[in-house]
Amino acid sequence: MEELKNGYIHEKDSFICLLCGERIEKGIVYPFENRMYEAERYMRIHIESTHQSVFEYLLGMDKKLTGLTEHQMNLLALFYQGKSDKEIQKDLGIGSASTIRHHRFALKEKERQAKTFLALMELLREKDEYAPAFVPVHKTATMVDERYNITQDEQEQIVKKYFAEGKLTKFPQREKQKLVVLREISTHLETNYQYDEHALNQILRGFYEDYVLIRRYLVDYGFLDRKSDGSSYWLRK
Repeated sequence: MEELKNGYIHEKDSFICLLCGERIEKGIVYPFENRMYEAERYMRIHIESTHQSVFEYLLGMDKKLTGLTEHQMNLLALFYQGKSDKEIQKDLGIGSASTIRHHRFALKEKERQAKTFLALMELLREKDEYAPAFVPVHKTATMVDERYNITQDEQEQIVKKYFAEGKLTKFPQREKQKLVVLREISTHLETNYQYDEHALNQILRGFYEDYVLIRRYLVDYGFLDRKSDGSSYWLRK
């Protein structure tokens, strides 16, 4: 929870932004607006300058991830801006200040329910010996839905089905299988390295003849990021 609130995680030699995968190496001093900052402080500056805030980034995530209605997201955004109930009622043009207080209470109830649910799942994890081992969703996934419902066994079976001697025999049509295939290919790319388009194409061609298709899907599924002109690609982590 603390890592999610901060928007970044600590690794042995770096800090990694959970919102975009940016990696800031420890032990280096970084310049920003004519001042120098140590790595962790610079990571916070990166989040503020690139994503505005962790709150706004999380609030902008897909509804399937937040579980919030559009109305609830609008209210949370206004609460975060520090507006009073009367100001919010005026901005939204709904009910009265007491109506806004009711919405605040409903959101607090949602928070209590979420905490209870998390506790239940933690306790269940300790007892449910038959629970399948799910493959973790990569942090940079562009949209999380049922296609990510993949167990470790399923992933191994799909990789075995579609790869032969390290090469992709055909590109699958089913979304879940596409995801597994793309994840497998992404594991062969270097982290903290920017590929020009030609170099990336050469690597992807080693997996599948239609390397343009693979490259596009790697970007679409959030495994790769790129410059707007397509001159540089890098693995998102």
